[in-house]
Amino acid sequence: MGLQMEYEHCTANDGCTLAFQTSLPVGAKALSETRYERCILLLHGFSGSSMYFTNNFDVLSRQHWVVAPDMRGHGKSGRPLGGYHVARLAADLRGLVTHLRNSLSPIESVKIIPVGCSIGAAVLWTYVELFGSDDFSGFVFVDQGPLQDRSPFGNWDASKAHLGCYDEQSMQAAQREWIHDSANAHIGLVQSCLGYRHAPEPATDDLSEERRRRDEEFFTRISAQCDQTWLAKLLADHTRYDHREAIADIVLPTLVMAGRRTGCFPLEGMKETVRLIESRRPGTAKMSIFDSGHWLFYEEPQRFNKEITEFAKTCFG
Repeated sequence: MGLQMEYEHCTANDGCTLAFQTSLPVGAKALSETRYERCILLLHGFSGSSMYFTNNFDVLSRQHWVVAPDMRGHGKSGRPLGGYHVARLAADLRGLVTHLRNSLSPIESVKIIPVGCSIGAAVLWTYVELFGSDDFSGFVFVDQGPLQDRSPFGNWDASKAHLGCYDEQSMQAAQREWIHDSANAHIGLVQSCLGYRHAPEPATDDLSEERRRRDEEFFTRISAQCDQTWLAKLLADHTRYDHREAIADIVLPTLVMAGRRTGCFPLEGMKETVRLIESRRPGTAKMSIFDSGHWLFYEEPQRFNKEITEFAKTCFG
């Protein structure tokens, strides 16, 4: 039997209820346990939830305290009318980190490595810009480029920008689909994010029809839990953010993971995160390219769990 994660809640500074899963009890139920000192914080992507990491909880929790929040508007967290901004999600994360540390008093030495997947990476880059990086011991960014839109600044063209949502026209088309044809939007998400769907390799993709159907149902069910109009508004904010200057300021050890068969970003765009950090602080960032897609933590969980564990050792000491 695998690990049973528990749901807990905290409240954002605007009153929104934020749900998170935790591998160890918090607050009055906290244990005398050294794993609290080594926290892996898993941040899901757009229209996802903490359940995305169902293949990762068990292994990562053997040596670490694993926490996985549902961002506002997602999963079991609150459904506010506003707050559809990456900066708001970064402020929520700041509140969660404070809550986690306060809930473990008198444990003082809590080191945290956040693993930001997709928009989760964008939330972390915004966090660094707004609050700095003192709350963390390292960063993992998973399959997200520093800027989704194409831009005249820094030659950010089709070779680096998002493959499907990269300007005002494509963004508005995506918004219309999420609002008016959400079932098709959910299927499209699966099509672009699972490597064996986006770039099939029949010789090696030995997956049963049952597995393929189960994967599709798993991800579309999670997306359907969200308010689709709220997601469409978040998409507009997310796609325009340019995180390149914030990324260049990162001083902590960084691991960038990318899927070779992702339908979201060209590899050149994701390599830019490593280049930006390395240009100022050589030896700080490295990259790992997986054989799967955008949801590489789901498609290749053994490799993902192993590389996160190894990276954590270098950060936690």
